Amino acid sequence: MDMPINTFKRAIMEGRQQIGLWSSLSSNISVEILAGSGFDWLLIDTEHSPNDLPMVFSQLQAAVGGTAHPIVRPPWNDMVVIKRYLDAGVQTFLIPYVQNAEEARQAVAATRYPPDGLRGFASASRASRFGRVKDYYARAAEETCVLVQIETREALGHLEEIAAVPGVDGVFIGPGDLSADMGYLGQPGHPDVTAAIDDAIGRIVACGNRAGILTGDETLARHFIEKGCIFTAVGSDVGLLVKSSEALANKFRNPA
Repeated sequence: MDMPINTFKRAIMEGRQQIGLWSSLSSNISVEILAGSGFDWLLIDTEHSPNDLPMVFSQLQAAVGGTAHPIVRPPWNDMVVIKRYLDAGVQTFLIPYVQNAEEARQAVAATRYPPDGLRGFASASRASRFGRVKDYYARAAEETCVLVQIETREALGHLEEIAAVPGVDGVFIGPGDLSADMGYLGQPGHPDVTAAIDDAIGRIVACGNRAGILTGDETLARHFIEKGCIFTAVGSDVGLLVKSSEALANKFRNPA
């Protein structure tokens, strides 16, 4: 049986824009719907969502056959948690709150087998198609993608070192946490925050790495793409549900 190909990793390495959507509903049904909606990637969140391993496992199964490559954000940069998601078949990770090069190296090491890392051995997990991919252990790193999330001014100060860590395939800027750290809590679109993000994108690209971001603001999303973001989340399932349900209710409660 063949090794599952990481289409997202290949695309960003080739410089092809990947448009994504955040998924926080923690539902295999919603993931199955969203995976077939035409997005290139889907972020399955476990940091700020009531998601755990069995639920994520079923969401990964639900994504099979869709256009959207599933990316999982674990709750923390923790090798044990990452190991369990790797065995479940996750090929791409967004590791939150990476502050420096050492933490970036830890994230990469958690996804690699010895001697290149610390990943534990499992003989028949979903990742290897239950042992049916005979060369899985030799090729696992080839199809694993590690994205690290920059969320603070401290992390921005170490940006070049983080981007230079071998195995870091992309650097994702978290506008919400960054805006809070900059003193603009709840204002990710503040001009000072946007300027800092623009600068960070330019620095990531200058390092030869790949920049990513999340914003539900279409104007900002197109702006950041123009600045050089190569994997861009343009909304969330929760946001879509809130806005569309409110709009429908208002249409009938307040007819024109």
